[in-house]
Amino acid sequence: MSPNPLRSIPSVNELLENPVVKGLVDRISHNTVVNSVRTVLDEVRLELQASATEHTLPSVSELADRIARRVLETDERSLRPVINATGIVLHAGLGRTILAEDAAAAIAVAAGGYASVELDLVSGKHRRRNHAVEGLLKELTGAEAALVLNNNAGGTLAALAALAAGREVVVSRGHLIQIGCSYRLAETVAASGAVLREVGSVNRTTIGDYADAIGERTAALLLVHPSNCTLAGSSGGAAPAEVIDLARRRKLPLIHDIGAGALVDFSQFGLVEEPLVPRSVAAGADLVLFSGDKLVGGPQSGILVGRRDLVAKIEKHPLARALRINPLALAALVATLRLYREPEKALREIPLLALLGTSLENLQNRAARLAPQIEAAAVVKKTEVLDGTAYLAGDAVPSRRLTTATIAVEPEGLAADRLAGLLRVGKTPVVAAVREDRVMIDLRSVLPRQDIPLVEAFEAISAKPEESPQAI
Repeated sequence: MSPNPLRSIPSVNELLENPVVKGLVDRISHNTVVNSVRTVLDEVRLELQASATEHTLPSVSELADRIARRVLETDERSLRPVINATGIVLHAGLGRTILAEDAAAAIAVAAGGYASVELDLVSGKHRRRNHAVEGLLKELTGAEAALVLNNNAGGTLAALAALAAGREVVVSRGHLIQIGCSYRLAETVAASGAVLREVGSVNRTTIGDYADAIGERTAALLLVHPSNCTLAGSSGGAAPAEVIDLARRRKLPLIHDIGAGALVDFSQFGLVEEPLVPRSVAAGADLVLFSGDKLVGGPQSGILVGRRDLVAKIEKHPLARALRINPLALAALVATLRLYREPEKALREIPLLALLGTSLENLQNRAARLAPQIEAAAVVKKTEVLDGTAYLAGDAVPSRRLTTATIAVEPEGLAADRLAGLLRVGKTPVVAAVREDRVMIDLRSVLPRQDIPLVEAFEAISAKPEESPQAI
């Protein structure tokens, strides 16, 4: 008769002495880890009891890995700072952009005490929350008025609800984009109460298509920058200037949703198709919608600039209050926009612009310096410095490609996927891609101040990865 496996289940104390679990206790908390140990042991008991056939008891090492996964999945501090070594500068899974030091400091000040969010300190009277940022946006974009909400999707929803509910909005079929996993423009138009009037085709919409669709029920014309998609082959149609002119002649508002939007010319980074907010305003768009994060490099927010009467109407709509920006994000946005008053300062101090503006030679020199330091780690067999391609965002659109320098890391004694996993759960998590059984460290998305922690992340992994405190 085979022994009862239930009697061989290790104790809580035995598992707490395992190097993997012990390392988690040091990093997180004793109570959190103990609770996870007990939960996993309870699960193992139930699995053994419920098994109709002989069930092998997991080893202590396997149980330790399982406990580590549970702890890391349930840890209340799972939102952790990471080193982005993917080469995707605006990585959606990693929060996209990094705030400037001034913006981060502004958040700390606003969060650490009361702030004059809606109080005019001179008169002692109430003022609009938007007042703190409107002057800066008017100065930087040339618009008559501005409004800031929680994100660009919220800005689009509020604008359409205020200006076009119950009436038609004319949109090219080629502009009915989907961004990420869930945002679809057509659904936002429907949610606003406006009626979508699709014109043209996916790859070609003429000015005649727009003109023919205008009728008594038309409330606005809507142009949308395609952002994360591109068409190849036979495509084209009406230029934005033509549609703006048509809207003006028909006395209809032209809403230009440029998505990411930029306040400086991104062609200096080799990115030639990123829309400039001031350019759209100068071209005559009545309302321009864009994100305060992404290409601007500020906190998540949705910015609306344009005609004073349109902005005022949107601001009075109930959705504007429901979607208003929170005070901490507002403080960060104000600090970020102030940097744009001096373009050279913005290029230096806004991390997104600094990363994009770093020369390939600079990246190659950093890679050449860091590669031997990484190779000295016990879990690294060999490194190689390669030139490569990085991306502005995760969509891999050709016009958003950037040159970069990459350190290809060949592991010693373990698979590249395993090494990448260990790097992700270290004291300073490193997120990197794996190609051809090598971990690829792309420096285009790594800040220079992260070079030392990057090397330390490799050094922290033991020659026996299963004994590393961060192993899962």
